[in-house]
Amino acid sequence: MTYNAEVQFKFDATFTHTYGSFLDADDYIPEEHYLITAPAADLNAKQYFKLFEKFMLCVGMCPASIRSGAMSLVFNDYVTEEEQRKVCKEYELTMDEDLDKKFEEWKVREEEWARLKKGPMGTVLNEEELTNLEEGK
Repeated sequence: MTYNAEVQFKFDATFTHTYGSFLDADDYIPEEHYLITAPAADLNAKQYFKLFEKFMLCVGMCPASIRSGAMSLVFNDYVTEEEQRKVCKEYELTMDEDLDKKFEEWKVREEEWARLKKGPMGTVLNEEELTNLEEGK
């Protein structure tokens, strides 16, 4: 048994210039038609999003708006915090509510590093000793 599938994104637009309008007709194409097709039998979710991104670029969406729209699918009130945290972990993101904890962890690491940079008896290490310490020697 053979399975064939195709997905299509279609966009049709027409522009009729109205004389006396503040819009300059040279900035518009009187007619635009876009048809994007792809074999859909084996597309995964990321490939579908990539295809839809291309379609949205064709119809004039800016890349920042496309990314914002994609992120809004995850970070909204209808998605559980657990699911949001899974995405954060996958892409190494930090949620706002975790920033205080991350900052406290960073302060502890900085204090530990400052302590390690001091030599015996609280003396300051020279550049060679610091380099060896940074490289783990």
